[in-house]
Amino acid sequence: MDKFVYKKSAGVTALSASFSDFEYKKHSHEEYALGVTLRGVQQYNLDGSFQSSYRNGVMLFNPEQVHDGRAQDKTGIDYVIVYIHPKLFLEMLEKKDVVMFSSPIVYNRRLQQGILNLVHAIFSNKAESLCSELLLALADNFSQTEMSYVFKKNNALMKKAKEMIYFSLDHVLRLDDICKELDMSKFQFIRAFKADSGISPYQFFLNCKVEHAKQLIEKNKDIYAAVTECGFVDLSHLNRHFKSVYGITAFEYRSGIS
Repeated sequence: MDKFVYKKSAGVTALSASFSDFEYKKHSHEEYALGVTLRGVQQYNLDGSFQSSYRNGVMLFNPEQVHDGRAQDKTGIDYVIVYIHPKLFLEMLEKKDVVMFSSPIVYNRRLQQGILNLVHAIFSNKAESLCSELLLALADNFSQTEMSYVFKKNNALMKKAKEMIYFSLDHVLRLDDICKELDMSKFQFIRAFKADSGISPYQFFLNCKVEHAKQLIEKNKDIYAAVTECGFVDLSHLNRHFKSVYGITAFEYRSGIS
C-alpha cells in the first residue's frame, strides 16, 4: 500500500514515503530537499538527466529544480526526505548568496545519518529544540562533504515572468499579459521559459498554486479557504493536483500535520 506521511518541526517538513505504483508528476519545490533511499531504487528525471538512487543514496534537490519520480520496479521503494526553506538553509550554512548542490546523488554516511537522525526526531515528536540542534548538525555534516557550491544564474526576464505568475495564483494564467510585459511573442516566451526552468509556464503555474495551497493549509488548517484563495474550481480539483505532487490529498495532508 502506498504511504506518504508528512510532519513539521523546527521550521522544516519531513516526509516518510513508501510506494510501488505511484509516479510523481513533473514538479518542483521552493525548498531545498535532502532525502535518503532506504529500500529499492528510486528513479527520476532531473534537469533533463536520468537519475537512480540506490539504498543509502542521499538525494539532493535545489529549489525550483524540476523532477518527477518513480520506483524502478514493482518491489517499490521506501525513502525519507526533509524540505528546508532556502532562507533557513542559508542561515545554517552561514551563506548570504544562494548556493546550489552540484551533485544530485551522493553516498556519504555522515550526511545520510544526519538526515535520518532529524527525520526520526521529527516523527518521534521530540522537542523542537532538539530538532533544531539536529538540523544544525545536518548542515554541519553537509558542509564537511566534498560537494562544491555553484551559484545560480538568474535570467532576469524569466525571473520577472515568475514574479508575475506568483502574483496571479488566484486567477487564470494570462500569457498575453506576461508576453506584453516582456515584449516577447507567446511562443517565444513558452520556449524560453521551458529552457530556463525545465517546465512549461502552465505547469509552473499549477505547481505554484499547489505549493501556495499547502502553505495556507499549514497556516490555517482550512482546506476550503485554500481552494478559494488559490483559484481552484473545487476541492477535487485541488486534490487531483495536490496528490500528483505530494502523493496524498490536501485533506490527508492537513490531517497528518495537525
